[in-house]
Amino acid sequence: MGLCVCNGAQLMCSFGLAPGSLMVLPTNRVLTGTPAATIMDNIPMVNVMPFGMCTSMANPTVAAATAAALGVLTPMPCIPATTAPWAPGSTSVLIGGLPALENMSKLMCMYAGVISVINPGQTKALIGK
Repeated sequence: MGLCVCNGAQLMCSFGLAPGSLMVLPTNRVLTGTPAATIMDNIPMVNVMPFGMCTSMANPTVAAATAAALGVLTPMPCIPATTAPWAPGSTSVLIGGLPALENMSKLMCMYAGVISVINPGQTKALIGK
C-alpha cells in the first residue's frame, strides 16, 4: 500500500544535485489537501521542476561542457526531459480516469536519470492494491 502523491511533493533525480518538486494542476478536482497527482503529471517545467545541476553524460550540455573541460565532469543546469508517464501507477485508484500516482512510482528522464518521490506531499491518503 502506497501513499498518494500530491502537489508540492519532493522529487529526486539520480543525476540531479538537488531535490525538485512536483506541481499538479487542479484539473482533476481531486484533493488530498492539495491536488492529487496521476501518472500523466510528467510534463517537464510544468509538473516536474529542475533538480539543480545535471551530472548525466547522456545530457548533451553536460557532455559538451565536460569535453570542453578536457574530460573533467562539468555539471550543467538541469532541464528535465521526461516523455513517458510515471510507472507503475495505482492499479485500484483512478483520478480523472487515469491511475493515481503512488510514492513508489518512478519517472524516466531521456538523459538516463530515474526520478523518484522522496516526500509525497501528504501522509494521510493511502492507495490500496
